[in-house]
Amino acid sequence: MTNKKKSDLTKKEKAWILYDVGNSAYTMLACSLIPIWFKNLAIGNAAGQLSSDAATGMWSLATAIVTVVVALIGPALGAVADRKGFKKPVFMTSLAIGIGCCVLNGFANNWVVFIVLYVATKIAYSSCNTFYDSMLNDVTTEERMDEVSSYGYAWGYIGSCAPFLVALIFYVLDYMAHKIDPTVARVIGFLVTAAWWALVTVPLLKNYEQINYVDKEHGSVVAVFKQIVGTLKKIFVHDKKVLLFLLAFFLYIDGVGTIIDNCINIGTDLGLDTVGQVVFLLATQVVAWLFSLLFAKLSKKYDTVNLISICILGYFCVCVYALTLKELWQFGIMAFGVGMFQGSIQSLSRSYYSKIIPAENSGEYFGIYDIFSKGASFLGSAVIAAVKFAGGTINIAVGSLTVFFLLGFIFLRLADKTKARTDVI
Repeated sequence: MTNKKKSDLTKKEKAWILYDVGNSAYTMLACSLIPIWFKNLAIGNAAGQLSSDAATGMWSLATAIVTVVVALIGPALGAVADRKGFKKPVFMTSLAIGIGCCVLNGFANNWVVFIVLYVATKIAYSSCNTFYDSMLNDVTTEERMDEVSSYGYAWGYIGSCAPFLVALIFYVLDYMAHKIDPTVARVIGFLVTAAWWALVTVPLLKNYEQINYVDKEHGSVVAVFKQIVGTLKKIFVHDKKVLLFLLAFFLYIDGVGTIIDNCINIGTDLGLDTVGQVVFLLATQVVAWLFSLLFAKLSKKYDTVNLISICILGYFCVCVYALTLKELWQFGIMAFGVGMFQGSIQSLSRSYYSKIIPAENSGEYFGIYDIFSKGASFLGSAVIAAVKFAGGTINIAVGSLTVFFLLGFIFLRLADKTKARTDVI
């Protein structure tokens, strides 16, 4: 147990937390209605359309492409963002691309165009998150990182419900009541989400100041990649604490990211009612909000690694339970189980990593963090795709993720016992 000072949130901390409220709206749409809209466009017997299994595999393939691209460009963009005065501009550029593609996604009536725009939006959205995560060192102190990071996820979950409710209402008017055209419902869903994402980001753009930075002139692309190679060498050769944590994170976040990206695919593959799934996922946001707030309070008293370990074990149990999943009510129980740990495992990992890296290189280090994060998601999505293309069940695919959580738990405990080598970084 540790003692951490309690105090009110500062203006910068609140602005940083609000961005989580904004981007979480897109997260919610991406893991619920967007896969449904994609399958509605893709599945059919017409020329160019796909079977249900092929559509699921194509969705997982698109997710894998996003993760690989973001993993490759993340460290380079992060290294550039670490230069004095660069972090806000590169963040704003990614934000503009993400919001723009999100709007256009709603107007796509062909499944190929739809998934291409989805991939573009996701890449920009993920890049924004890399820069956003690295801002944590600039907006708060080390002793408050766990709490502030947890509040970001907590209020992100509950805040994302507002625009999503609007999107859900129009989806129901289309899917169940047949009162409006499907294209209209889809356009409104994307437009409301993009508008919310943009609006709630304004306080961060007004209040953020880059305090930690590398005081260097903008170098060539080659110089940037040489810097990244050097940093990776330091991590792999000297800083075993960061290395072991990244390996642990790679393993356990694999299951987290895969479940988030494929939650609707899990239900639709089992033939469950899509509206019922979406309602459960909406209710899960409230569960995630409450438990993220709980873990934020616990982070003031208890060790961060112990709290992350609890989340890993919780996810392990969820994956075992998924082997028995058949009915909608069982899907609801699984969704609530995920909600209990989903925000906390990510927020506490983010804050723990922020504490063990050099603040002035946070953009570059969070780009490396994204390699392990997105690489894991790629692996998990590839597992889902492989199982589905081979004709296996979604239950087995999700159940197989338990090995990642188990290994992640082991490496996390090893990282916790290893001393940081701040002298070499």
